[in-house]
Amino acid sequence: MGPGIVFIFPILESAKKVDLRIITQDIPRQEVMTKDNIPVLANTVVYFKVENPEDAVIKIENYVYAVRQYTQAALRDTFGTMELDEVLGERDKIAQDIRKIVDAETSDWGIDIKGIKIQEMELPAEMKRAFAKQAEAERDKRAAIIKAEGEYLAAKRLTEAAALMSAEPAAIQLRTLQTIRDISKDPSEKVVIFMPSGLSKVDDLIKTIKP
Repeated sequence: MGPGIVFIFPILESAKKVDLRIITQDIPRQEVMTKDNIPVLANTVVYFKVENPEDAVIKIENYVYAVRQYTQAALRDTFGTMELDEVLGERDKIAQDIRKIVDAETSDWGIDIKGIKIQEMELPAEMKRAFAKQAEAERDKRAAIIKAEGEYLAAKRLTEAAALMSAEPAAIQLRTLQTIRDISKDPSEKVVIFMPSGLSKVDDLIKTIKP
């Protein structure tokens, strides 16, 4: 109907008001099954607009209820073709696929699907515990790798330091004196006796003197 005064003949005619604004419909939370047989609770919202009021009234009895039901069916069908890892990692792609499916069907009803948003997905309690254990194991794995890399670098640096000290005997003596100084700072009941580093040379000298 156009603007202005419109006369409606009782009994013969009836009028129905159609909202042409974007309508927001909350899809009730439902349990859907993924391809690998894992149940997921999904909460979805669909946004749509009536583009052709005549088709929306004549071709479908209740277009709001029909859009909601068709979105639920498309949600179950889409989740059923994907595994859990895909469902958790590609939420936006799933929403786009559902929107295309619903829009292709409801376009004949004069309905334009503006968007579908998956607000939340809830996993079973046992799956949450399994993911928590997996994340903990992954953290332990990274920690072990980092620790092993640290030990490897430390051993490499010690090897290089030993090679440098062996080339210069004075460096070993200085390091020994530094170690003695560090130990003296922390009093202890233990007694540490340091042997002179030149004893090995004296022993070699004695061996050479002996007949």
